[in-house]
Amino acid sequence: MAVKNNNVVILGAARSGLSAASLLKKTGNSVFVSDNAVKGKIKEKNYLTKMGIPFEFGRHSERVFQADFVVLSPGIPSTSEIVKSITARNIPVYSEIEVASWFCRSKIIAVTGSNGKTTTTTILGKMLKSRYHDSFVAGNIGFPFSDFVLDSTEKNWVGVEVSSFQLETIDRFHPSVAIILNLSPNHLDWYNSFEEYASAKLKILNNLSPDDHVIIDGDDDELNKRILASPPRKFKFSLKSKRAEAYLFDDHIYLFNEQLINIHDVQLLGPHNYKNLMAAGIAAKIAGVATSDIASVMRSFKGVTHRLEFVNKIKNVGFINDSKATTLESLEAALNSFSQPVILIAGGKDKGADFDRIRSLLEESVKAAILIGAARDRIAASWSGIIPIAMAHDLQDAVIKAMQNAVQGDIVLLSPACSSFDMFKDFEDRGNKFKKIVTQLKKQYENQ
Repeated sequence: MAVKNNNVVILGAARSGLSAASLLKKTGNSVFVSDNAVKGKIKEKNYLTKMGIPFEFGRHSERVFQADFVVLSPGIPSTSEIVKSITARNIPVYSEIEVASWFCRSKIIAVTGSNGKTTTTTILGKMLKSRYHDSFVAGNIGFPFSDFVLDSTEKNWVGVEVSSFQLETIDRFHPSVAIILNLSPNHLDWYNSFEEYASAKLKILNNLSPDDHVIIDGDDDELNKRILASPPRKFKFSLKSKRAEAYLFDDHIYLFNEQLINIHDVQLLGPHNYKNLMAAGIAAKIAGVATSDIASVMRSFKGVTHRLEFVNKIKNVGFINDSKATTLESLEAALNSFSQPVILIAGGKDKGADFDRIRSLLEESVKAAILIGAARDRIAASWSGIIPIAMAHDLQDAVIKAMQNAVQGDIVLLSPACSSFDMFKDFEDRGNKFKKIVTQLKKQYENQ
């Protein structure tokens, strides 16, 4: 398909939709934005007006079907009626990641998985920057790929975080390196089954050749089986096997059998983060980054906001913001990162997780759970009898109740294991409100 002189419809005026609209307008396409949101969107309307891009809000009119192709917002299910109507007319539907990749001249390292994507992509970006000063990271990490691709060059490498929603509607998207961190049940409120979700994730391999690379968790037997027949060269990271390209042995991370760094010099918490470091390290090494620079980033990286982020201490009780933990696997990783007793704040919009699965871990690690959000009743039913449980009206009530149950040396951990959309704009909004509440509570205790 030609990348200019097309009639393009952008379905959804969120951040990535606006970015795709701008990119396609700049590259010689006729663009129309359609969003069925009725309220708000003032900033979006002003932006589109300034760009000279026509739009509609509050509906999807017949104009949507007058397109050579449609760019789909990741917030709109491919199973929605409007998308079904579009595909029934044989109009191609692509993700913003797909479209942006058409204009990218740099080699792409794409990062996906059920957990750890943003942390790994951020680490990778810092490693790439040590050699390629014009490199960038984009995608599901919060910076639309379309914002950066026109500045890409053939001499650079770029890191792109990709979600299952974005991968559903790729066509030619072709990273030189694909990282699949893990694969576990997620977004089962969106997908009909784990198999459907896994199939979307593994589309990252669709266009890879024997000259490309895939990096996976060598400890994940199921993931190893799923990619066995795929053509790219396979590289693995492991906490168990010294046969992997990156592995942990005697408290050291090794990369291609070279001792790199002692894990006691790493500022990130938890074994899952050792894997994130190793995955990024393998990719960076493939991209030509010096081993010494890889080790330096591993040593200095302090983490990503809303991911096991230390907030403050109140009367020697530590408060940790892990708002990005929207899956049970993320909650498990968080609980395995602390030796101190934990008072857990969990709950939010239910994603269909099996909360029974972590009952034994809760019994070992958690003193009490304070539950919030739409999923709190189902979580309480699952965890009842294992640990003390309290219900909270909102996040502020949860923080206060957690502090009331805490003693010196405890950890109050916000690690919801649910999405945020029942009570908050997104996980960042939830995490920021948690930090604000903790800061206010600390002032109250200091003034007593």
